[in-house]
Amino acid sequence: MNNSADTSKAPFIPKTSPNTKSHIGHTIAVISGKGGVGKSFTSAYLAVLLRRRGYKVGILDADITGPSIPFAFNIKGPVVGDGTYFYPIKTKTGIQVISSNLLLSDPDDPIVWRGPMISTLIEQFYSEVIWDVDYLIIDMAPGTSDVSLTVFQKFKLSDAVIVASPQSLVSMVVEKSAKMAELLSVPLLSLVENMAYVKCSNCGNKIELFGKSHPELAAKHGIPVFDQIPFDPQIADHMDKGDIESLDTDYLNATVDAILSYSKMSNDLKND
Repeated sequence: MNNSADTSKAPFIPKTSPNTKSHIGHTIAVISGKGGVGKSFTSAYLAVLLRRRGYKVGILDADITGPSIPFAFNIKGPVVGDGTYFYPIKTKTGIQVISSNLLLSDPDDPIVWRGPMISTLIEQFYSEVIWDVDYLIIDMAPGTSDVSLTVFQKFKLSDAVIVASPQSLVSMVVEKSAKMAELLSVPLLSLVENMAYVKCSNCGNKIELFGKSHPELAAKHGIPVFDQIPFDPQIADHMDKGDIESLDTDYLNATVDAILSYSKMSNDLKND
């Protein structure tokens, strides 16, 4: 049996367009092959760093059944609209957010839906919400199935960031995510390795709790940035308090630099 993908025979899938009241500059997907690797923290803190640099930023929380973004920013619904479209909720620093948890009367209620309903809601978050952003970050659900396909095929993505942790199993899963992005022609800008190490409080040495890092994965797929985040109690503390906007570290600056550099290059090419 030949399991290779023949993209030349793939059906044309029209893109979903934002509504006429929206302005979306660049759209960045934050993806992971499995859960529990820090994808939502990465999405949230990338938004925080971009906002600190003066850009208008939004987060579309595409993890419908496991949303974490409202919790990280301590925001609640209800989402309101103008009769046709909806407005995202703004955080205290002005980051625009839409998430399934902002639609629920009780954020602890589960969303028990099949894939097509989840995909439809994600499209509505993109097309029926009034965005005014230079950068829209999409916090994806883990894996390479319904949610990833919806976003990669239906949205006009500028680029993507992959999040992983160092274990060999996770490295294998990274391969799947990277190959999916390549298959669907989405540029990969950064491989973020979360929980990469912990620093000894006495000697300052790095202790690699989950084994050696895998910078070669970034090089293998032509990903320009290999960014590392260590175990840091500050991260959990700020996320748990819903105060991610007060976290101040050097983590993810290299990824933000790559996003800004790539978007500038893209803009320059459009203007030529």
